[in-house]
This record gives sequence, C-alpha cells and structure tokens, in this order.
Amino acid sequence: MKTPKQKKYGLATVLGLMIILTGWNAFSEKGGVVQTIKNATSTFDNGSVESVPPVPEDTVLAQVRYQGGTFRVETRKDKVKRFQCSQCHNNQPVAIANAVETAHGDITLNHGDKVKQLACFTCHDKDNRDVLITEKGTKVDMDHSYQLCGQCHFRQKKDWIGGAHGKRVSWWAGERVVKNCASCHDPHAPRFEKRWPKTYSRPFTE
Repeated sequence: MKTPKQKKYGLATVLGLMIILTGWNAFSEKGGVVQTIKNATSTFDNGSVESVPPVPEDTVLAQVRYQGGTFRVETRKDKVKRFQCSQCHNNQPVAIANAVETAHGDITLNHGDKVKQLACFTCHDKDNRDVLITEKGTKVDMDHSYQLCGQCHFRQKKDWIGGAHGKRVSWWAGERVVKNCASCHDPHAPRFEKRWPKTYSRPFTE
C-alpha cells in the first residue's frame, strides 16, 4: 500500500509528464506553434512579400534622403483648389468684384510669433505665385513644401525624414511614401487646436 507521500510524488510525476507532452505537441511540427507559423509565412518567399503594394499616383520622389535611401511624398499642388495661382496673379487686371475675399477669404493667417508674424510673401514668391520661396531666395515647388517648412522647423523636418514625425501613407512593405507637412498642418495656421479627448480613462479601482 502506497503512503500519502508516495501518492503525492506519483501524482506530481504524472502531471509533469502531461505538461511536457502537451508542451511538445504545442511546439511540434504536426499541429502546434511551429506549424502555425509555417502556415502563416507560406505566402513569403525567402523572407520577401510576393506582392508589393502599388505606389500611390499622387506622390513625388522626395528631394531629401533618409537612412533607408530615397522615399516618396504626397503631392500638394493637386490638393490646392485654386492652383495654378498664376491664373489670377498674372499682372492682368482682375474683373471680379471682391476678388481677394472671394479667393482667399477662408484663409486665417496665424503662423509665427508676436515678434515675427509671417505674411503672405514670407513664403509665396511675389514674382511667381506658383512657387514658394525661402528666406534665402530659393524657389521651392509646392509639392516639396517640406523644404520651406524645414528652414524654421528643422528639428521636425529631421524627425520627419527619419520617420519619427508625420505619417506613412503606404504599407510597411514596398516603397516608403509619407505625407507632406501640409497634408496634416494648415500651412497658414499650422498649430493644432486644443481639444478634449474623445474617450476618458477609467479610474483605477481595486
């Protein structure tokens, strides 16, 4: 007759064997974790994706490089409803009444600080309204407006190039495509308005 101590060790031995066998089955190739991983990765060939997402059409090759090489950025000109600006700004008399209010009445300029408040011609070229211009007089295509933003917001531009600031448009596989600065920020009033969170954290209760 077995003593209580022998029964206890016998039960522990049986349980231990069951755990070992269960664990082996879970990680075996016949239906466990290993097989599940193989099934999930069966669409990959040598670690590469079979199909790469197509590059969005409304993008241009960025004029800067990041640690992974070249990347693409969303276009800007096709998002501006009244581009080309030279349709009106062409040194010809404008026959439309209240043309300024009609064309630019929805723009609120709130960019810069009290010491140096930005004006229209801080960024827009007086002679060619279809392009932007830096403080050094370099003309910048609107599709590459990040070059203009980066002359003041250089830390944000560095983070944007590296991927720490902004948003990626395409999937993580394939060519890198990111949003332009003006895709998220209103260039005339770039600071986001303060707002209440849409959801609230539950209070911790024991």
